[in-house]
Amino acid sequence: MNAAQQERLLTFNSRTADEVYSKLEGTSMAKPLIAILIPAFNAEEWIADSLRSALEQTWDRTEIIVVDDGSQDRTLAIASQFASRHVVVVTQQNQGAAAARNKALSLSQGDYIQWLDADDLLAPDKIARQVDVLAEIGTRTLLSSEWGRFLYRPTHAHFEPTALWCDLTPVEWLIRKMSQNLYMQTATWLVSRELTEAAGPWNTELLGDDDGEYFCRVLIESDGVRFVPQAKVLYRMTGTRRLSYVGTSHRKMDAQLRSMELHMSYLRRLEDSDRSRLACVLYLENWLNHFYPHRPDIVLAMKTRAKSLGAEIGLPKWSWKYSWIARMFGTSVARRAQTRAQLSRWAVQRWWDKVLAHRGEAEVR
Repeated sequence: MNAAQQERLLTFNSRTADEVYSKLEGTSMAKPLIAILIPAFNAEEWIADSLRSALEQTWDRTEIIVVDDGSQDRTLAIASQFASRHVVVVTQQNQGAAAARNKALSLSQGDYIQWLDADDLLAPDKIARQVDVLAEIGTRTLLSSEWGRFLYRPTHAHFEPTALWCDLTPVEWLIRKMSQNLYMQTATWLVSRELTEAAGPWNTELLGDDDGEYFCRVLIESDGVRFVPQAKVLYRMTGTRRLSYVGTSHRKMDAQLRSMELHMSYLRRLEDSDRSRLACVLYLENWLNHFYPHRPDIVLAMKTRAKSLGAEIGLPKWSWKYSWIARMFGTSVARRAQTRAQLSRWAVQRWWDKVLAHRGEAEVR
């Protein structure tokens, strides 16, 4: 698509958005407008399914905004097929997921924000179930939900409850997340406009874990988290294509370390105590193996930070399968062998699930 075509599309989508918003004027705000915001990059395989899951929400007062972040495949063309009075599709030069999210937010008018990555799915009643509890809480309370992992078959999503699947104060949520190495998937949250504006924009300098850092800021501005059972998100595991996958990328390692530093500062801003410092130490310890042995500088920085918090953390221990490789050939070789084995397992699992998905589709036809 050339520049002139992109400009026409942007103009069309702006006009479409204006039409949607003008029709909303004068309506009762007792029924909140939910903005479903979808950043997309090279997601041609999944974007249609994600958009359908947004369109099939039983909560009927929604606006859907897709920002194509300079995709090099058919993502924009496929998403544009869904453009309507309720679905706005825009494109921009590639700037990263955080910039695409900020763009989507700037175009939205919703009273509440529902983030949705272009390869994930919302259960049809996800938003409706969360809206049901709004009368019981204030606009500075975060709403979270259940989420499950899947590969190609959403009906086989695996839901695994964690210590974050409950109502929590901001401090308790961060302590559990960091000390137990837990997280909530991006689409689980429903965030009020007030809380979204208080948190500020997504950090465009973070190549990875931008969602973890962003929702920390949302959290510390909130009164707490209300967990809504049975509201569900389906998280597609796309292997090394996931933005959250760090691997051996030095840029992603740098971003991850920066995000971790911000996490620790946010927690200690809320509570600087023995338990918060311990949570920070455990957080560092949990993540050390992602940097060892590729980045000795980061490993040293993490050990130094742990010492400043009053604790010592040792180097990661190898399992019996790789300890002999480390002894004979060195830690770098052992890490490469471990990574390749993990990637091979993922590839086989994805291949087999894709086969079963296609077999199921053929049986339905």
